[in-house]
Formats: sequence, structure tokens, C-alpha cells
Amino acid sequence: MQFDTNNDGLISFAEYIFFVTLLSIHESNFTVAFKMFDIDHSGVIDREEFKKIMALMRSFNRQGSTHKDGLRIGLKVGKPVENGGVVEYFFGSDGNEPLHFDKFSKILKELHDEIIQLEFSHYDVKSSKTIPAKDFALSMVASADMNHINKLLDRVDSLVKEPDLKDIRITFEEFKAFADLRRRLEPLSMAIFAYGKLNGLLTKEDLKRAAQHVCGVDLTDRVVDIIFHVFDTNQDGNLSPEEFLRALQRRETDIREPTIPGPLGFLSCWFSGRKCSSLKHVVI
Repeated sequence: MQFDTNNDGLISFAEYIFFVTLLSIHESNFTVAFKMFDIDHSGVIDREEFKKIMALMRSFNRQGSTHKDGLRIGLKVGKPVENGGVVEYFFGSDGNEPLHFDKFSKILKELHDEIIQLEFSHYDVKSSKTIPAKDFALSMVASADMNHINKLLDRVDSLVKEPDLKDIRITFEEFKAFADLRRRLEPLSMAIFAYGKLNGLLTKEDLKRAAQHVCGVDLTDRVVDIIFHVFDTNQDGNLSPEEFLRALQRRETDIREPTIPGPLGFLSCWFSGRKCSSLKHVVI
């Protein structure tokens, strides 16, 4: 609705790539890039500076980098990603209005929130404003590694046999809190792995504390109970942090996969808790 400036119910392919890029941007990354281009520290940038920032963001995005000129593969016509409705919405009809950082950050947050609302609505088929524990668990493992998906789905199916879990209903607020935690995967991964190295097994209270104090996200007891049930893969009553973080990482970074080799790709793997081929060559 915001970018369909001719009201034909469609957005251009270039604008679609723009949205994909927006959804792949972590707010901290955009903040750094924005500040670098905001030479006079005014809190605003112009259209050309914005295009440079978005080009940089797309370079870290597999789909965005493939279609970096806004063209479909095999087609000879198209237009740059930052033209059309995008320019008019952010920079006015003439493209000369400055873009304020606060405005862009607000739009970015609203876009992420709307995607979460759409996903929740997909599971909330009866519009009851809550979803079953099993559906919430399915949303957690939806992007899990195919090598591990079967055992995780078995754990999801077994929820209906647990008297304390089978009747749990998850609210949108709880669903969104978990989505917010997923977007803070880097600090969560570091906290969980560091704690595990020092103290061994991770308890439910440890996970809640990491989410709250490190990521600023409050998880309810029932959300934590479901997480522990699904990712207790050997059924010893403890969380398997590798399985948990792997599933979250694949979900959150499917469209953020680094496209460039070298230090940036290495750091992305390291901070997201992933095992990378480049790590094989590092000797500590």
C-alpha cells in the first residue's frame, strides 16, 4: 500500500527486491552505514546517499546481490531498485526531500512487525488471537537443517502427549517476543555458548536470563517450556543449544547469507554461531 503509487495492486520486481533487502537488514547494520554517510551528523541523508547504503546492504544478501540492478534474470528491461514508489515515499514526488533516520527506522520496524503478524495469522486459522503449542513449535523448526528436521518434527508431534504442554495457547505477544529474540541471534549465540563453556548445561532460567539481560527480550515460562521440549533432542531434560541455535540461525539468515568471502563472511559465520568452511583452516 505504501509503495503501490499507481494503485494497481502490484509492486515492481525492483521494489520487491528492495523489500527483500529491507527484511534482511539488521537495524544495527543500517545504523552504522547511515552514520557513515551522514557526514554533517544532521540525522538525514539524500537520495543518492540512500542508494549507496542500500547497494551496500544488498551486497550482503544473496537474492539482493543476484538482482542488484533490479532486473529479473533473462529480462532486458527494468529500473533501479530505489526508483518509483520507493523514491516518492521516502524522498517526495521530486526525489529531493531528505530522509530522516528516525522515519526509516520506524518503517523498518513496522515492516518486520507486519511480517510477524502475517505469520501468526497463518497459524491462527480461527482468529482466536492465540495459536496451539504445536503450531508455535512448528514455526520454530520450519527452517531447520534437513539432516535434523525429522527428529525435531518428532519432538513437535510428541507435544500432544505431554499433559502440561498440549493445551498451551501462545499469544501474539509471546510469538513476537520469540521473533524478536531470533533477530538478536548474534548476542544470544555468544551468551549461550560462553555460558555453556563455563557452566555446562543450560537451564530454563539460564535461557530466560540470556534472553532478558543480553537481548532485552522477555520469554514466558510456557514459551521456554516448549523450546526445551522441542530442542531436548536426546530427552535428558536439558536444552541442546546447538540444535536450538542452528534452527534459529537458518531461519533468520536464509536471506542474509554473506555473499562475499574473506573476513566479513568469516565474522558473520562466527557471530551467528555457525560452522563455516573457512573455520576449518583456522588454528587456535
